[in-house]
Amino acid sequence: MSLFLSNIPIKDIKIGMKATYSQTITDTDVKAFAGISGDRNPVHLDEIYAQNSRYKKRIAHGLISVSYFSALFGTRLPGEGCVYASQTLNFKRPIYVGDTVTAQIEVINIYIDKKKILFRTTCTVKNRIVIDGEAEIFIP
Repeated sequence: MSLFLSNIPIKDIKIGMKATYSQTITDTDVKAFAGISGDRNPVHLDEIYAQNSRYKKRIAHGLISVSYFSALFGTRLPGEGCVYASQTLNFKRPIYVGDTVTAQIEVINIYIDKKKILFRTTCTVKNRIVIDGEAEIFIP
């Protein structure tokens, strides 16, 4: 199965289907996200501050990685036109500037009559789960 899925009709979606996306989080990403979100917490932006934190170095905003789920839903599975209905999140480990995050979505339930799909969502760094949860997506 291709990782670049798009516009899959709900009748063709099956439990267990997956899609993934990986990206390395850069200093530029963190600074841009701080500007967009308004979250200028020094644990994200100030190396000296972060060295004295529990993390010992700067961490990326968790929501940067979470946004990769949206990219997957809108461009790969199910594709264009779908809309987020809900998302639960568990932040399990920090994500550091320079980490490569792999986001994965997996179909765990399909509600054809409601045109809704339930996904397991996970982000990993070096094969360790850093974020997990579930998302509901409406299909057009």
